[in-house]
Amino acid sequence: MAILSNLSNYKNFGLLIIRLGLGITFIFYGYPMLMGGVSGWKELGHSTRHIGIHFWPVVWGFLATLTEAFGGVLLIIGFAFRPVCILMILTLIVAAASHFARGEGFGGAAHALEDALIFAGLLFVGPGKYSVDKK
Repeated sequence: MAILSNLSNYKNFGLLIIRLGLGITFIFYGYPMLMGGVSGWKELGHSTRHIGIHFWPVVWGFLATLTEAFGGVLLIIGFAFRPVCILMILTLIVAAASHFARGEGFGGAAHALEDALIFAGLLFVGPGKYSVDKK
């Protein structure tokens, strides 16, 4: 369709939409957990046991919530974009492993896996020109 063929001229706008949507989503999801305090971080940090990490659950929980909340802000502005994508991928792999370990199967882990795949793709594509990291 000729009318849709010109949309490729707006790749950077599309990346901005993706960054805004994912960033806002992760801020709204991660901020309450970040404000939940040590007990919440410890509970979340115990998810790392599903990938063989059994120490420092409070630290891992805090880092996961910080990645989601503050990483969402960095996604929106497009700063430290690729490192944030890597941290998000790692966080989401742990989340998916946790869902599988609880017996929720692919249906339970699907959201974390989908987001991890999106961040993996964005890692290669970059933030686009409407960002602080623009090249």
